[in-house]
Amino acid sequence: MEQKPTFAQKYPALKDILSFLVFAGAVVLGTFILNSFVFRSYSVVGGSMENTLMSGDRVIVNRVPVSMAHFAEKEYIPERGQVIVFANGGNTSATNCDALSGVADQYIIKRVIAFPGERVTVENGILTVYNDENPDGFHPDETTRKSDTDGPKANTSGNINVVVPEGEIFVSGDNREGSNSYDSRNGLGTIPFCRVIGPAVMRIFPFTGIRFF
Repeated sequence: MEQKPTFAQKYPALKDILSFLVFAGAVVLGTFILNSFVFRSYSVVGGSMENTLMSGDRVIVNRVPVSMAHFAEKEYIPERGQVIVFANGGNTSATNCDALSGVADQYIIKRVIAFPGERVTVENGILTVYNDENPDGFHPDETTRKSDTDGPKANTSGNINVVVPEGEIFVSGDNREGSNSYDSRNGLGTIPFCRVIGPAVMRIFPFTGIRFF
């Protein structure tokens, strides 16, 4: 008995098209999952993080801890001293967890300085954090290497005395002289946990400056 040709044998071109569509769909889905829950890359714009990061650098942000916290219906809380990327919601209330759309700085990269209930002061160029464990204050930059090529610059401009609200964090750029960094000291205000995209884990460009954080 003569065997009838299969659909793929009868329509090889259509089979190739369907195979390509399935492959393309898998690539799109995989990219979406990676960007949403695993890793995401961002380009640094401006000099607010100099000399740790320069304008034009590209960094990889780890989304895994944020995704795991959200799946557990918890807020992701970064570590002090971490460099993080967060959605720019402008100087708005903690209930706004969305990024500003249609602006070049839709996402911002800064360093975590202080947490809810902690008091942050800047006086005579020194940034100090006060909490229950350190009633006399401590300098968070002492745990972050400062040199000509990395870490917060020694002088911090401004004169502030604020307590970080519940559910928010205080962030600052590493280039804190004058108005070089739009941050919690300088117009941005504190950042709700819900706007944190994740910690930067690696600089992948320029290729001569690849490093882990």
